[in-house]
Amino acid sequence: MSNVKKIVLAYSGGLDTSIILKWLQETYKAEVVAFIADVGQGEETEPARKKAVDTGAASVIVADLREPFVRDFVFPAMRANALYEGCYLLGTSVARPIIAKAQIDALRETGADAVSHGATGKGNDQVRFELTYMALEPNVRIIAPWRDPNWTLNSREKMIEYANQHNIPVPVSKAKPYSSDRNLLHISFEGGILEDPWNEPPEDMFLLSVSPMAAPDIPTYVEIDFEEGTPVAVDGERLAPVMLLEKLNALGGANGIGRVDMVENRFVGMKSRGVYETPGGTILYAAHRAVESITMDREVMLQRDQLSPKIAQLIYNGFWFAPEMEALTAFVNKSQENVTGTARIRLYKGNCTVVGRRAEKTLYDPKIATFEEDEGAYHQADATGFIRLNSLRLRARRNAGLF
Repeated sequence: MSNVKKIVLAYSGGLDTSIILKWLQETYKAEVVAFIADVGQGEETEPARKKAVDTGAASVIVADLREPFVRDFVFPAMRANALYEGCYLLGTSVARPIIAKAQIDALRETGADAVSHGATGKGNDQVRFELTYMALEPNVRIIAPWRDPNWTLNSREKMIEYANQHNIPVPVSKAKPYSSDRNLLHISFEGGILEDPWNEPPEDMFLLSVSPMAAPDIPTYVEIDFEEGTPVAVDGERLAPVMLLEKLNALGGANGIGRVDMVENRFVGMKSRGVYETPGGTILYAAHRAVESITMDREVMLQRDQLSPKIAQLIYNGFWFAPEMEALTAFVNKSQENVTGTARIRLYKGNCTVVGRRAEKTLYDPKIATFEEDEGAYHQADATGFIRLNSLRLRARRNAGLF
């Protein structure tokens, strides 16, 4: 352990990382650089910085990652329509690679010997952090306290006792009987009272959205413009990525949009219950598919839709910087070249409904699609041969007595 002189710790200011900061100092006799990544948790960063200093950090680095987080991670996931197990828009998953990447940058800048994180040995985050570390810095020394043989603080009671011994402020868990993680895309809740999948989440837990039942009785309409699959404007106003997502979060939250309660399959093998609020992301997902529906070729969409669950799985499991992710992203980017247009969305009491879509270059031709007189744009008799050719193998199967 003596060969480790400086450690960059991914620090949030919560119970686990505050205790880990002190534990690293005591166990490894090393300086600890508290690395705080701002991915949109807002006011949490300044209290965390002060707490890190008070706990004994040799230095504190606060990295404002909000713009690259949305631009380079959230929006690419949205272009792929990445949705894990049909429900989860990957708010936590997509944040981990940019945090770990910036942590490696901090390691290089400070000349540190190792990186560390507060993820437990049961969860997905340990995998997401460490796969990114090793993808970017293959020989990096990683200290994962929860898996370290010297770690004995394996219960909340022991951690609180340790914190009290070292004068580390601890939030009272009874007032918040669950854990949460917030960024610009979402907030997640897990653990505590949520570990019983039969328990309904308490209403006062939610932070980004009003209850759908308490949402306004009058619907809100919003228009979102996309250029090559990337959202660029809301209601005609061009906005930078962070401002755009923040505006949609506010609109969605005010109408009870984006709540998800699911039992998901963690990469490490267990099932886990998670509750999520993703108001802006939910709107973007619906709007993006709406614009795709009139601008994307059918077979290209089919191929992309078959890849979307795989991309979601790669993001969820922590393989953002894997070669297969690069290859799939290249296909997605190609598929989005013509996805330029506008979607109109109605927000009403938790429902996010597409009510309009338009594009200058659209594959939707009303002259062909109409049920009225089409002036010869489509010859219905052509369908006869099309149907007979497609039925050939079906007729052959019947004629052969196989069905």
